[in-house]
Amino acid sequence: MNNKKTSRDAQFMRISRQLLLRLLLAIFLYSMLGLIVYVLAIFIFGSFTWYGDELFYPILHWLNLRKDLFGLAYIIIGYCVIFVYYWRKPFRYLSEIVDATRNIFEHDDSLIELSTPLSVIESQMNQIKITTTNNERSAREAEQRKNDLVAYLAHDLKTPITSLIGYLTLLKDESQISKELQERYLSISLDKAGHLDDLINEFFEITRFNLSHITLEYERVNLTRMLEQLSYEFKPMFTEKNLKCLLSAPPDIMIRCDGNKLQRALDNLLRNAVNYGFENTSIRITAASFQNYVQLSFENSGNTISEEKLDRLFEQFYRLDSSRSSKSGGSGLGLAIAKEIIEAHRGNISAFSEDEIIRLDITLPLS
Repeated sequence: MNNKKTSRDAQFMRISRQLLLRLLLAIFLYSMLGLIVYVLAIFIFGSFTWYGDELFYPILHWLNLRKDLFGLAYIIIGYCVIFVYYWRKPFRYLSEIVDATRNIFEHDDSLIELSTPLSVIESQMNQIKITTTNNERSAREAEQRKNDLVAYLAHDLKTPITSLIGYLTLLKDESQISKELQERYLSISLDKAGHLDDLINEFFEITRFNLSHITLEYERVNLTRMLEQLSYEFKPMFTEKNLKCLLSAPPDIMIRCDGNKLQRALDNLLRNAVNYGFENTSIRITAASFQNYVQLSFENSGNTISEEKLDRLFEQFYRLDSSRSSKSGGSGLGLAIAKEIIEAHRGNISAFSEDEIIRLDITLPLS
């Protein structure tokens, strides 16, 4: 608040100084103009010998007798005009700013143009307009992505439900079904029910992300153990794609954090590496402890991500795989949630991709 007040005061003083300097300069130039005209008049008309019968002599004589009065009128009228002009300047500036304020919220790409003394304010207002326009565009795109995702999920819900109902109906109606076929139908029904559960959880994930605020409950956590446990829990997913998980971390890295939320963030990062990693490759998790922070990285082999997509990787509802199926791509919230949790811990996360290598780097303070 004090910084904003100081900035406003500095701008006010700068504009005030400019107006004062221009006012003094106008007065000086006007005074010099009057003095120069007076000196030139004396020099020019004094260089002639007047006899009194010249055509302009009565007028010039009359002006000469009243030169003090005309000089005083010149000063008073001129100074009044100058003062009124510069007195109205701040109101003109204010009017410009008011009109420009309306332009901030107009949905066009035109930039605000103000008078030269207001160049700093012009730059700030243009920055506000650009930021506001970008935020509105991002919000619309995020809302559209969310709506598309919900539509895709709703569509995807029909498939497992239809299959589940079909197989359960077969089990109910076929009284002479063999035990082997019965077990097969039950196994398929269980798989479909699991898929249905995943889709429903994605709906809840969208709701939680939009409605909840992250609050942290700090505790001392063994980060190395957390990573070991995480890699162990993912073994079934690794086996499904024939992936190897290589963990490199010094023993017992102790960190002060919200263990549950940090585990959720790391879970999302590892799940992303599995979903977008090539089969028959390795996922490399590394951790290194420094004096005040810990460095983590999740690296996998996968399709190289372009710079444009890399910049949007942590946006909510953004999915690298834009296909309709949500089974492999997820809800597009995993990395966005991970980023929010890591930044809530005063850490940061970044993404790198080159030569079919994808790496997510995380920095977290130790305390």
